Amino acid sequence: MLEPKPEPFKFVFSWRRFLVHCAIISGCVMLGLMTWYFGKPPSIRFYETKQEEQLTTAIAAGIDMALDSSSSIAVKVEPPLQVELFKGNVYFDIDKNSPNQLEAKVGNVLIKGSGTRCSIQMSKKGNNHVAVADGHIKIHLASGVYQINAFEQADFNDDGISQHRLIADRNIAPWRSLQ
Repeated sequence: MLEPKPEPFKFVFSWRRFLVHCAIISGCVMLGLMTWYFGKPPSIRFYETKQEEQLTTAIAAGIDMALDSSSSIAVKVEPPLQVELFKGNVYFDIDKNSPNQLEAKVGNVLIKGSGTRCSIQMSKKGNNHVAVADGHIKIHLASGVYQINAFEQADFNDDGISQHRLIADRNIAPWRSLQ
């Protein structure tokens, strides 16, 4: 008995099959692009000083930072520049012509400033302190927004501002004069 010869493979074009394959490829390309776009982690740098150690560095164009001893801070470099103070004291010198604006987070409080020189002190007890040498900053609390101008200082916590008063320039960040 003779076996039949197998027929050679014959390709049959189908619009339905073509569109299904195009949809699958398009979905894969879109997922790949979304992964690339949303998957970029923010650039975060951590700075920490030990006892008897201080650090002065530029954290962005036109923004210098001085960190006191036993202090810790995280800096997210993408605009707007976001800083989170974990402990200790920090001093910022922001050039008036700097394209960057500073957003500093201390606990649940947000401090915004541009073209200013200021210091922020974080206390373990929750009573924090801010002093402004030049320009002004705005403190965003649950109870409202407060502005602190040059040669003023204020104590703050998550609830509000207290002891808003004038201050001498040498008392803005007294630990900096020891450098």
